Amino acid sequence: MKLWQKDKSSLAAVETFTVGRDREMDAYLAPFDVLGSLAHTTMLEKIGLLTADELSILQKELKQIYKEIRDGQFSLEEGVEDIHSQVELLLTRRLGEVGKKIHSGRSRNDQVLVDLKLFLRHELQTLVQDVKTLFDLLQQKSVQFRDHLMPGYTHLQIAMPSSFGLWLGAYAEGLVDDLTILQGAYKVVNKNPLGSAAGYGSSFPLDRELTTQLLGFDALNYNVVYAQMGRGKTEKIVAFALAGLGATLAKMAMDACLFMNQNFGFISFPDELTTGSSIMPHKKNPDVWELIRSYGNKLQALPNEIAMMTTNLPSGYHRDLQLLKENLFPAFQTLRNCLQMAGLMLENMQVKENILDDEKYRYLFSVEVVNKLVLEGVPFREAYKQVGLDIEKGTFVPEKAVHHTHAGSIGNLGTEQVNALMENVLKGFPFEQVDAAVAKLLQ
Repeated sequence: MKLWQKDKSSLAAVETFTVGRDREMDAYLAPFDVLGSLAHTTMLEKIGLLTADELSILQKELKQIYKEIRDGQFSLEEGVEDIHSQVELLLTRRLGEVGKKIHSGRSRNDQVLVDLKLFLRHELQTLVQDVKTLFDLLQQKSVQFRDHLMPGYTHLQIAMPSSFGLWLGAYAEGLVDDLTILQGAYKVVNKNPLGSAAGYGSSFPLDRELTTQLLGFDALNYNVVYAQMGRGKTEKIVAFALAGLGATLAKMAMDACLFMNQNFGFISFPDELTTGSSIMPHKKNPDVWELIRSYGNKLQALPNEIAMMTTNLPSGYHRDLQLLKENLFPAFQTLRNCLQMAGLMLENMQVKENILDDEKYRYLFSVEVVNKLVLEGVPFREAYKQVGLDIEKGTFVPEKAVHHTHAGSIGNLGTEQVNALMENVLKGFPFEQVDAAVAKLLQ
């Protein structure tokens, strides 16, 4: 029987429809369900709903189940509705009646809420590490190619000189802002909903501060109604953070596809990182970048998907919220794959030398000539007009020496300053506190 059943069985078609892919999605939550139960049972013993001996045997078995999950030896049995039921079933099967006591003072609502918070918190931490890896590579490549000039574009028209140092460094600094948004999502996630039960609290004297501390949360979701209202809102906020990273990667991928095109010819990649054509033997297609672009755009749709699935829901729990897992959970792995593949491509990117020697880029230096005249005392408007007339008459002579020295320009990338920005953002994540709390629960 289901945890919520009394004496009637669900019609099979109804059960199949309502469960949907939830059993599959619950596999993501398995280790975090055990962590929540470790904290919850510790609290139950403190308030007198478990004896010290009962707590000891429950905790020992919960840690064994956690190990089985990590070792790939755990699965939902046929006929078991969800991860919470499976853990309770194993405890009852192995320990007897004491296994049935772990649900006191909580509902499946706050149980799945705390599982979600712990899962999202873990995934965000892993994602931060992958973003930092790509950031470091971009900064390294930015320095490596800082003297390699390339055209800069506005409206996809040749504009002014740029460099690969600037191009790569721009995406590095973009990741700093993306992690700033992700940090906001992490702060929303890192609050404890446990003890809100079905959204209206409990008559048991639950010690919610204790479970907050045990699970390494920064704070409580204090209001029990809001704890439930946070379901859906939390997922949407996290999705916005993922979408920001997706947008950065999609733009980078589009640049790479353009720059690899023969009409640009700025960059190339080893044959093993590109694909060919079934009929055109000369083709080297940027399939990796194209897929990163599409996955990045798909991630940008994620917040809207979640918003549409939760629009106009009143307060309280609704089964609609179950479906959010199907959209959000796989997105983390998709994004990590894209970050890692972008790193692989950039690590092996080959940059063409002396790109700006091509005659078609001669007007790229028009601003340099204008600025040189201004430095010689010609008013800017007069210098601009003079160079414009030279271009129209075909008498323009480019001044190809580039002297950009201000902060963030070709000759002064600001690499160390951007590194400092990233370090400052990373300090805002309480990963050490969280890791220590989880380790203590499992010891």
